[in-house]
Amino acid sequence: METQEIGSFLPRLVFTGGGTGGHVYPGLAVLEELRKRGNYAVTWIGAKKGVERTLVEEASVPFVGIPAGKFRREFSLKNVTDLFRVLGGIFASIYHLKRLKPHLVFSKGGFVSVPPVLAAFMLKIPVVAHESDLDPGLATRIALPLARKLLVPFSESVELYPNRFRSKIVITGNPVREAIYRGNAEEGRKLLGFVKDKPILLVLGGSQGAMEINRLVWSSLQELLKDFQVVHQVGPLHTDAPELKESLHLSGYVAKGYFKEELPHVLAAADGVVSRAGAGTLWELAALCKPMLLIPLRGTGTRGDQVRNARLFELHGWARALYDEPIAREQFLAEVRSLFEKEGGDTFRASLKQLDVQGAADRIVRILQEVIQEGMEQNRWNGIR
Repeated sequence: METQEIGSFLPRLVFTGGGTGGHVYPGLAVLEELRKRGNYAVTWIGAKKGVERTLVEEASVPFVGIPAGKFRREFSLKNVTDLFRVLGGIFASIYHLKRLKPHLVFSKGGFVSVPPVLAAFMLKIPVVAHESDLDPGLATRIALPLARKLLVPFSESVELYPNRFRSKIVITGNPVREAIYRGNAEEGRKLLGFVKDKPILLVLGGSQGAMEINRLVWSSLQELLKDFQVVHQVGPLHTDAPELKESLHLSGYVAKGYFKEELPHVLAAADGVVSRAGAGTLWELAALCKPMLLIPLRGTGTRGDQVRNARLFELHGWARALYDEPIAREQFLAEVRSLFEKEGGDTFRASLKQLDVQGAADRIVRILQEVIQEGMEQNRWNGIR
């Protein structure tokens, strides 16, 4: 196994990011690839009460929690109180970074990544940041002038950054965790209690679910079940919805708040997918070449990143998307059925093969190794461990 040790030095990294699974799972995919290549001491810094703690600890990665605050696009007094949480997060990050002495901080974005990135810059620790979406979020905009490298998913992404920073931008794609590739369709059908000779529609509303998508499915369910078996991730906050309770008795319909360990098998079994347009989910579906109908998060309270992700996937023929508000039930049904037409499905699958999804984690890890190696060499000559 390749090792990156220099003499008695063991490379040390801090990963940071969180708020949603979309900021955590790609980071864990990078960590999986990193572990294949040698011995590294890795710690993850995230929010004390964030979703990332559970996901990271389940991956056997040491986790450090810090205060975390976010800035909302709409006026809110919470912006004031959260400012103090951000300041607290910076001081806590400085303390932990001094204690951990990492050779590199790798940021996967989300509001919790801002304090560790700022603290690393103050302590002159190299930062590499990765943006999953087509265009930069606020955390990435803050990290951009501070980072040694910024890694982006698409060639189109580069044009969305200021010219003066483009020399540090590298197109890597988005990493996908290995478990996604290990799904088994037969196991998925067995878990769901579905038969083999009727196509399966998977509905994903993101890790928190999406009531817009849920209501479209519930209002269309009788029609959908004539042609498909339907598996539906409703979101953990929506498991008590009256519409769900009224639908659970229907043959060929399975719903759950959130799919976790079983998700790779469910994905493998699915013949078509209705989904939000979060970057992490899009790349997991692309990795498996699944025909997809996207209903991006849009309107107030969002920066529009999912809409832009969806439009790019449409432009390249990787997906279809609906943007109307509200979306008409008949239009939804027609678009779902189009996913399962042989010609349309084959076209989607052929187009999605253009994305080199499996190479993304490798490209990212190579960059991390280069930055670590440079720093460790410099520290060795300076007599610093």
